[in-house]
Amino acid sequence: MICISISDTNLNNCLSLLKNVEMAEIRLDLTEYSTDQIKKVFGSHPRLIATYRPGKESDRERLKKLKTAIKSGAKYLDIEYESNDTFREELIAVAKKQNCEIIISYHNFDETLSLPEMNDIVGRCYEDGADIAKIATTINGKADILRILSLYNRSDRIVAIGMGERGKITRILAPLLGAEFTFASPDSGKETAPGQIPYSKLKELIKSLESI
Repeated sequence: MICISISDTNLNNCLSLLKNVEMAEIRLDLTEYSTDQIKKVFGSHPRLIATYRPGKESDRERLKKLKTAIKSGAKYLDIEYESNDTFREELIAVAKKQNCEIIISYHNFDETLSLPEMNDIVGRCYEDGADIAKIATTINGKADILRILSLYNRSDRIVAIGMGERGKITRILAPLLGAEFTFASPDSGKETAPGQIPYSKLKELIKSLESI
């Protein structure tokens, strides 16, 4: 399954995009939607991830908007691996009441850690309440590709992808190796993470591999 990551600040554009995809991540930290707009977005599609990365607003504001998304129909909630216990536990409690699944995500924009280190992080994600663990690391060489894809040897629900130009292959192979989903951009120039491939192109690449 391909999940497009949406950062469009125009509500109508966002709703239009959602009509043609099976799954999407709404980057609330980039879209700047109001409470009413969040309700409209998350009530419009059955398979959306609510994501609000830290740094732009206070945790109190992030909690408020993420809770709105959950109660409006979000299928998944993405919580950062580094989040403090209080923030994480408060959101998980709300999500569980709404049958919203928890993704705990780890991002490394510098490197890909050793396999034992990444396995430790995945294990911690589940200990902290994840239904799905997401590991996204920067790919600096071929060995990094092999390590990140080796995480699919686990039997857990996982998304393991490489970021950057060299990591594109991992985004293509992920669904074939057992990933819950992989990420794509709506179109070229609308990436929310380094190395995202446009949705239509990624769909064609995966379909080509599946036919082999």
